[in-house]
Amino acid sequence: MTVAGRRLEPVLAPERIREIVLDLGRRISEDFRGRRLVLVGVLKGAFVFLADLARALSIPVEIDFLQASSYGDDTASSGRIRILLDCGIDLRGKDVLLVEDIADTGHTLKALRQHLLAKGPASVRVCALIDKRERREAETPLDYAGGVIEEGFLVGYGLDCAQQYRHLPGVYRLVEEAQNGGERT
Repeated sequence: MTVAGRRLEPVLAPERIREIVLDLGRRISEDFRGRRLVLVGVLKGAFVFLADLARALSIPVEIDFLQASSYGDDTASSGRIRILLDCGIDLRGKDVLLVEDIADTGHTLKALRQHLLAKGPASVRVCALIDKRERREAETPLDYAGGVIEEGFLVGYGLDCAQQYRHLPGVYRLVEEAQNGGERT
């Protein structure tokens, strides 16, 4: 598939994503039954995943968002995490599930988990659609993961490259054409 002049290789089809989300929803519902759960989605990438995950749950939840930046318009993390928008729900005494599209270097998840823990919740767990272990630099607990994808820059289903490709229904590996006609990912 080619979108905006870049070739995209399918990694997760929409049907597979639905299966993953339903399984995560079942597991999370079982683990948090009878508790006060707040889903905190990380904008902008997790908004699609969070919406589908919330509908897959069989328990009542509160939903909020926060926004952090470490990539800007680049394909590599700067390693510096900035919180651009904080969640507004009082998290004291509640269980929090931090919902992210991808666990990549781990720096963002680690910083956001620490940020949320400072708000006095009963617990903070982390859920990511994709666990990309190959680039992990900072360890943080990943309590729920949809699947492991080892290589390439991923786009679609909320994941972007310079704010493009979020709208795609599946997850794709971005393949750029090299100057000499070869490919690089």
